[in-house]
Amino acid sequence: MSDILEKIKQKDPEQTEFHQAIQEVFETIKPVLDRNPEYGQASIMERITEPERTIIFRVPWMDDSGVVHVNRGFRVEMNSAIGPYKGGLRFHPSVNLSILKFLGFEQVFKNALTTLPIGGGKGGSDFDPKGKSDTEVMRFCQSFMSELYRHIGPNTDIPAGDIGVGAREIGYLFGMYKKLSNEFAGVLTGKSLSWGGSLIRPEATGYGCVYFAAEMLATQNDSLEGKKCLVSGSGNVAQYTIEKILHLGGKAVTVSDSSGYIYDETGIDADKLAFVMQLKNDRRGRIKEYADKYPEAVYTATDEAMTYNPLWNHRADCAFPSATQNEINETDAANLIENGVRLVAEGANMPSTSEAVTLFLDNNLLFAPGKAANAGGVAVSGLEMSQNSMRINWPRDEVDNRLKGIMKSIHTSCINASEQYGKPGNYVAGANIAGFVKVVDAMLDQGIV
Repeated sequence: MSDILEKIKQKDPEQTEFHQAIQEVFETIKPVLDRNPEYGQASIMERITEPERTIIFRVPWMDDSGVVHVNRGFRVEMNSAIGPYKGGLRFHPSVNLSILKFLGFEQVFKNALTTLPIGGGKGGSDFDPKGKSDTEVMRFCQSFMSELYRHIGPNTDIPAGDIGVGAREIGYLFGMYKKLSNEFAGVLTGKSLSWGGSLIRPEATGYGCVYFAAEMLATQNDSLEGKKCLVSGSGNVAQYTIEKILHLGGKAVTVSDSSGYIYDETGIDADKLAFVMQLKNDRRGRIKEYADKYPEAVYTATDEAMTYNPLWNHRADCAFPSATQNEINETDAANLIENGVRLVAEGANMPSTSEAVTLFLDNNLLFAPGKAANAGGVAVSGLEMSQNSMRINWPRDEVDNRLKGIMKSIHTSCINASEQYGKPGNYVAGANIAGFVKVVDAMLDQGIV
């Protein structure tokens, strides 16, 4: 497999995040390939690492001053072997083809683990919604969708939100799709409840991650009750991770954004969490304001030049990285281990570098990779698709119970696959193998396409 990875690196040398995602999968599925030589004969590895379709397009839009700007739009339709492409749209200056291919590649296996019939894709733009007015965001979304609508549909490709794409952006995108296609279809998930959305969807990724962590602890006859937890990020994933930690008796003590983080030894209770939600969702303010309101909390500024993130250098029992890719490096991982953390569950996509993951596994931490732990978001997106198809809305408890059941099923699949292929207790290997086998078997059934 090293020769395949080398060819990929030579073909696209600048796509380092994509190379990282592929290498992690390659390292864990070797026992599967050894046991199933027909996979190699069908050039499965070459096919599964090449997107079925990559779409890149220009997105011109006008700001409130009448100045025209041009951004770049993307949609990577990675694999549709088990269902239509499904994956989020990300609006952030860091968006490029490497990041979207890595996210799409991860999404393929994550979606396979959910037990739902959905393939994998990812998309977005280098547009930054931060600091833009509602009308500027609307103009951008309408321009973006005026091209994307040609390539998506309820049975083809169903995007959702991701970083920078929340309820506001989904609304503008859906409105333009409806106008251009002349149909009201379940083509986007993460919609508002009044026009096709699902209960629990905003909470799903965070809730699901904590449900998965609870399943991991249950294998050790333990629970989240009384556990001190470090959480990064302050968007939907972090917010609802903290909420579910509270529900299960744990205590979250950190929350962060791109400027820095707060450490609150007393714990982020329901009232403090409500303030964070109002600060980030309604006012789009900076997390430093938390420390201004609650003087018992300590704010620490951070920047990309730092060699480690001090958020991960506090004593705790569990860590839930919920911000962005590669936010935990080898030094951070060592600090977490040194400070007593015994469980790491990834709420974000690939938030730990490969060196950090190796350190976690070598020290026998309970480590849940994002493709398993954060699959709750896409799982409830799949449930939203089902509700749209049937023109019904399930009550909150039903969606939450289905989410909990899916996360329990993903946990079981990871455990069973890791044991079947000689890696007992290794959730990285278990998640990769379980997702890989399901997708590859479907590809083989469908021929060389």
